[in-house]
Amino acid sequence: MPAVGLGHNNGPPLESPYGYRNFVWQRAAKQAWKSPPPEVIRMRARRARELGMSYREYTLEIMERGRYL
Repeated sequence: MPAVGLGHNNGPPLESPYGYRNFVWQRAAKQAWKSPPPEVIRMRARRARELGMSYREYTLEIMERGRYL
């Protein structure tokens, strides 16, 4: 058995493709795409049209930058 550091719980590595990080990422992605209130959807759709983008593209930009365009 390989030597592990102090405080290690001998759990699976977090870098595995099906590990905890993947679980957390999937949960966060699902939560990010939950439907906001209808008035927010209308506002985003209107602004996306003004910018010549789709609603999904505009929403992705908001999530990526953390601010409105």
